[in-house]
Amino acid sequence: MQGVKLSVIIVNYNVKYYLEQCLISLTRSLKDVDAEIFVVDNASVDGSVDYLSVRFPTVNLISSNHNLGFARANNLAIRQSKGEYVLLLNPDTIVGEHTMRQLIDWMDSHEDVGGVGVRMMNQQGFDAKESRRGVPTPWTAFYKMCGLCAKYPTSKRFARYYMGHLPWDEPAEIEIVSGAFFAVPRKALEDVGLLDEDFFMYGEDIDLSYRLLQKGYHNWYLPLRILHYKGESTQKSSYRYVHVFYQAMLIFFKKHYGGMSILLGLPIKIAIYAKAFMALISMQVVKAKQGVGLFRRKKQETVQYVFIGSSQSMRECEEIARRKGLSAQFVTSTYRDHPDGHLTLKLPQADKVYMVYDTQAYNFDEVLNIFASQPSEKVCLGTYLPETKMVITESEIFS
Repeated sequence: MQGVKLSVIIVNYNVKYYLEQCLISLTRSLKDVDAEIFVVDNASVDGSVDYLSVRFPTVNLISSNHNLGFARANNLAIRQSKGEYVLLLNPDTIVGEHTMRQLIDWMDSHEDVGGVGVRMMNQQGFDAKESRRGVPTPWTAFYKMCGLCAKYPTSKRFARYYMGHLPWDEPAEIEIVSGAFFAVPRKALEDVGLLDEDFFMYGEDIDLSYRLLQKGYHNWYLPLRILHYKGESTQKSSYRYVHVFYQAMLIFFKKHYGGMSILLGLPIKIAIYAKAFMALISMQVVKAKQGVGLFRRKKQETVQYVFIGSSQSMRECEEIARRKGLSAQFVTSTYRDHPDGHLTLKLPQADKVYMVYDTQAYNFDEVLNIFASQPSEKVCLGTYLPETKMVITESEIFS
């Protein structure tokens, strides 16, 4: 009897509705895959455990009484899992219907595979630079922190942090795989060890990727699209984020470059501390200006919603829009009728337009491909899930 092929592990912290959407997309993607799903809840206070246990009875739900952090929570599930491959997945993601099958087929056909990442995109359809990264060596980190990486985004030397010289549309060897979607063979994990629990929230993916490289494995990027809202479970403008993020940088540097010459190591450490200090000062200045009213009052952003899907879903969305007082339009359509989706529509004049797709009239793969084909700063992806009667965007959830 063949064993479990893939173990998917998701760590949740107070994002039950994003996680629900992630699990719905994942269930579709795993239709023809022998897989198991683990969700580790890090002491959420939003009722995640009760909410999810009823709706997803086949998911292995581990409820912690404490916030274990990313590494410990993942390790807890990895030790209980049985899959030939392990996938660490963020809860604020959407995967396409064919993503898992294509991932497994690719991994089955390649040897010495370490970590595997994918082509992450944001809610506007733009590629996420974090999809491919290089090892943050002292020089790579220096180029990133001093701005040369941003100034020369396709340079093999200066932009190595994001490996900007690599093509987006084909598989490529990379160095660092993002923890938002990190697939790895179990045998490789057993060889190099699990996630380093000295890291609480950031840096674990960099450390694991680096250890895989050191053992002779090859880390890969695959051009399989997923959506990553990026940060729905973290507040990146918080003091805690700044502290934890830069502390993780120091842990990695001390662990892997602690023995280097003080003449080389000291400037990098100073740069990390300086970057963290400046981030905290900047946040404090913004807070102070807000407190005394020094910021100019911004023009209120105009927002429009365009719902697109089946006639039944549009009736349901009309009722939601009425209850919430949304300025909205409704388009009855399916992928079969209009495969270009909103790209052929005349969109309303507004600062921001949410294109809310019925995910049964347009499946997740189709929606992601439509947005990726024509990214826009003003047009953002939204979803309407007929299973839950819920509308989800990067910043709002309503039903």
